[in-house]
Amino acid sequence: MKSHQIIARTFGIFFLFAFLSYGLGSGLAGSATNAADSLSNINTNKAQLVISVILLALIHTIVNIGLPVLMVPILKPFNKVLSYGYLSAGITATAILIVGSIFLMLFIPLSSMYNVAESTDTLYFETIGTILTRGNHYAYQIGMAIWGFGGLMFCYLLYISKLVPRGLSIWGFLGYIVFISGTIAELFGYKIGVQLAIPGGLFEITLSIWLIIKGFKESELIKR
Repeated sequence: MKSHQIIARTFGIFFLFAFLSYGLGSGLAGSATNAADSLSNINTNKAQLVISVILLALIHTIVNIGLPVLMVPILKPFNKVLSYGYLSAGITATAILIVGSIFLMLFIPLSSMYNVAESTDTLYFETIGTILTRGNHYAYQIGMAIWGFGGLMFCYLLYISKLVPRGLSIWGFLGYIVFISGTIAELFGYKIGVQLAIPGGLFEITLSIWLIIKGFKESELIKR
C-alpha cells in the first residue's frame, strides 16, 4: 500500500515536470527561432536553444515516458489492453516530439551556413528555416494528439478503478477530447490549439496536486 502511494506522488511530480519542462522548453525555443532575424542571431542565442532542446528532448522524454511506466502496474488489473495502450501512446507521442526537437536543433548549423552565404542565397536558407519551424509545429500537434488519445485511455482507467474521484476522471476525459480537437484544428490551419488545451492542462495540474497530497484512494487499492 505504501509503495502504491509513493507511485501516486511520483506520478504527480512527473506530471508537473512534464508540463513545465515542455512549456518552458518550447517558450525558449520559440523566442530563439520565431523572430524575424532569427537565423542571423541563432549563434548569439545558441545556449538558449540548446537548453530548450535539453528540456524538450531529454527531461521531458524521461518524465513523459515515466508517467505510463509508473501507472501500468497500478492500472493493469483493471484493463490490461488499455493500460498498455496508454504506455504505447506515451512512447509514440514522445518519439514524435523528439523529432520536432531535432528540427529546432538544426537551426544551429543552418544559422552558421546562413551567416556566410551570399546575399543571393539567403532566401534559400530562410525557406529551410521556415520548413524546420513548421516541421516542429506539426510534430508537436501530431504528438500531442496521440498523447491526448493516451490520456483518454488513462482517464477511463482512472474512472473504472476509482483511484481518484470520478469527477476528476470525467473532467480529464472531456478535457482531452477538447485538447485533441484543438490539435487536429491546428493541423488544418486553425490557430485555436492553445485555447482548447486549457481544460486538459488544468486537469493535469489538478490531478498532479491531488496525487501529491492525497495519493490514490486506499479503499480501492485494497479491493484489487
